[in-house]
Amino acid sequence: MQVHRLPLRQTNQFSALFLDYMDQASALTEYSGNFPNLEGFAKQIEQKSFSDENRKVLVEVLKRQYQNLTIQPDLDILAQPNTFTVTTGHQLNIFTGPLYVVYKMITVINLAKSLKKAYPDYNFVPVYWMATEDHDFAEINHFSLFGKKYEWNTEQKGAVGRMNPKELETLINEFADCPEIFKNAYLQKETLSDAVRCYIQELFGAEGLICIDADDRQLKTLFSPIIKDDLLNHSAFAKVQATSHALENLGYKTQIAPREINFFYLSNGVRERIVKEEGVYKVLNTELQFSEEEILALLESQPEHFSPNVVLRPVYEEVILPNLAYIGGPSEVPYWLQLKGAFDYYGVTFPILMPRNFALVVNKASAKKMEKLDLSIEELYHDEITLRKNFVEKHSENSLSLAEEGKTFSAIFEEILAKAIKIDKTLEGAVKGEQQKLLNSLDHLEKRLKKAEERNQETEVNQLLGLKHKLFPNGGSQERVENLMNFSLNNSEFISTLLNTFDALDFSYYTIVE
Repeated sequence: MQVHRLPLRQTNQFSALFLDYMDQASALTEYSGNFPNLEGFAKQIEQKSFSDENRKVLVEVLKRQYQNLTIQPDLDILAQPNTFTVTTGHQLNIFTGPLYVVYKMITVINLAKSLKKAYPDYNFVPVYWMATEDHDFAEINHFSLFGKKYEWNTEQKGAVGRMNPKELETLINEFADCPEIFKNAYLQKETLSDAVRCYIQELFGAEGLICIDADDRQLKTLFSPIIKDDLLNHSAFAKVQATSHALENLGYKTQIAPREINFFYLSNGVRERIVKEEGVYKVLNTELQFSEEEILALLESQPEHFSPNVVLRPVYEEVILPNLAYIGGPSEVPYWLQLKGAFDYYGVTFPILMPRNFALVVNKASAKKMEKLDLSIEELYHDEITLRKNFVEKHSENSLSLAEEGKTFSAIFEEILAKAIKIDKTLEGAVKGEQQKLLNSLDHLEKRLKKAEERNQETEVNQLLGLKHKLFPNGGSQERVENLMNFSLNNSEFISTLLNTFDALDFSYYTIVE
């Protein structure tokens, strides 16, 4: 196996805001916290405060959530005041979803190990924040395996974590090699949340990864002061909107838009936005409505009915966890930058933002094709047009450029122009016009030469594009399409290989050639 690392900018896959943050652009300093390096983590440890009461609640909730699993993680470590968490989060994609979800888990696990090595007096627990309250079922109900799309169709509604996963038996029966960990999880657990916790424990429990389901009454109680402020004062709306406008004025494209009320009403089968109209709080697409007194009473008695959206979910995370860092993807890190003002307003420590590891896995068959085509790792990441153009020029026995000829003609026309001006200055336009016509003709001829040479290399070009499409399906990154099982079914050590290969603090794009 060979491992190559490329700078993130060189892959042409990331936004300007993300890349500038990773380059520590001075214009973004006020919107971020400490930088994700060991020095930044030393500062974060000093700055993060977390009450004993919140620790007690956190441990109680996690023990209850893990009580039905045969193998129990060490949750008591979270009760110790010198214990911190590092967190990643994602939706409950079936069968782990796209490969990058696994990369998130591995990054946060390896980060905890690196921090323990650097700061042995502290404990660091990797956490997977399960997006159990999310209701966008279409984003989690499918996965791709060996080129075939598998999809879960259901009549169930509301928060996905509360759905019963036993309907997935139909999908399990569609492919013979379904690992037992998925069968056991989906067919034996009553909720998708419990099922995901079950198989994540099987996959990563030995590495210390802990899952948290924040759809919980006790945890929401800890968050209720901020819920109340959002309902009454809409503070987060003003703060996030101001930061978003500031980032846009710097030329960046922002990811999320705050609302006056950043909560959904959550109950079985329902997760709908709460809005305030003419002094009345209404739950969209339902008959539910509340006066201010009634909604505050509901918050006091049943805080579990309030589910934060993308704006306040990050704040909720940092309130209920002794967290130092959030590990996210290339869209998540930028949108967290929009939230710094809200964190500051609520007096909640802003976490270190860091990207997950990124990778492209090249199997043996694809590696052989690369060798045959004399294709470098760097060339793999070129866009299709550039890749094809460079390949044809590189492998042509003839020169395909007419640049030198163009220079020669330009020099000749300079002489003609000098003669023409001496005779009649009004001829300058005519001479330059004829020169441009000739240069345009040369450009046209050069394109025809390249097209002709591309036809001569048609077989190799088709092989090249086939390899490109395989490694970058649908023109995107492999990790956003392929599933874990595409690799683990043929290589039982695949996860171990990633754990040993990735470095959470190395912000490169990995190419793993098997």
